Amino acid sequence: MKKVLVVFYSQTGQLTQVVDNITQPLKNTPVVEVVLREIKPKNPYPFPWKFMTFMDTFPESVYLDPCEIESFEEDAHEYDLVILAYQVWFLSPSIPITAFLKSAYAKEKLKNKPVITVIGCRNMWIMAQEKVKSLLAHIGAKLIDNIVLVDQGNSLATFITTPRWMMSGKKDALWGIFPKAGISEAEIKDASRFGYAIKQALEKDEEKKFISLCEGLCAVTVDVKLIKSEKIGTKSFQIWGKLIRKFSKQGEIKRKLFIILYTVFLILIIISVVPINMAIQTLYRKMKKDEVLKQKEFYELPSGSSMDRMKEFSNHE
Repeated sequence: MKKVLVVFYSQTGQLTQVVDNITQPLKNTPVVEVVLREIKPKNPYPFPWKFMTFMDTFPESVYLDPCEIESFEEDAHEYDLVILAYQVWFLSPSIPITAFLKSAYAKEKLKNKPVITVIGCRNMWIMAQEKVKSLLAHIGAKLIDNIVLVDQGNSLATFITTPRWMMSGKKDALWGIFPKAGISEAEIKDASRFGYAIKQALEKDEEKKFISLCEGLCAVTVDVKLIKSEKIGTKSFQIWGKLIRKFSKQGEIKRKLFIILYTVFLILIIISVVPINMAIQTLYRKMKKDEVLKQKEFYELPSGSSMDRMKEFSNHE
């Protein structure tokens, strides 16, 4: 029997739904045992967020400082495959996921194991995944797939709907213009295709080859318009995060002053610099098409955006 470890952290429950749909085909076969491990911070992060509380996590998210999490119950299982599902905070993995990847449990259970990452986020995830790749490599885990599901709607729509959901808990459609917040229900349901592909691969021992099990299923699609924005945003977060982290700690009053200062700076940048940068990047992408395509292909590894196996694994009853 194959044993699959599934580790996840979800505030809203949306990522839990994604995990449920991916793992359902695995749970329905007698030859696979699925072990679910939900990460639970000792001091739970709130949902909905309060703005200052959310921003208070910014420096620690960026610099991969772990929080304290509840220990998983000990088990003697030797897992054949690990699925790690996470959210993105400030272009980084969420703090509870960072805490897990730096835990003794992760170092023991994920070493030399094939790992599939699953991301549920607004639309920017590339830099977070690069950090996760480094954390996995540090403990000797082998990344074989990456599955990314993003919020429905264009960048302008999600710029409104996602923060509204995070801060108020309301995810319904807005003003007849903006769609519901979060990943579409259809896309969450269709994520089961990955589970069927993983199930078939496990039956054929393909996980032992450390190759992609979800290639050809449109597992990940990079939006080339966001690549440079993510890199610039990450650099800004690192500079400000280092400053805030050096002179204040979470929960301190002076931390709030730094956050207010950074928020004002961020608003000014969005109003003044971002539109200019978008125009420059549009021109850059036209002049450097081959270079941009190579970046797209790199960040889509190892699963890729091809769709040649979609018919085989979609629409299972």
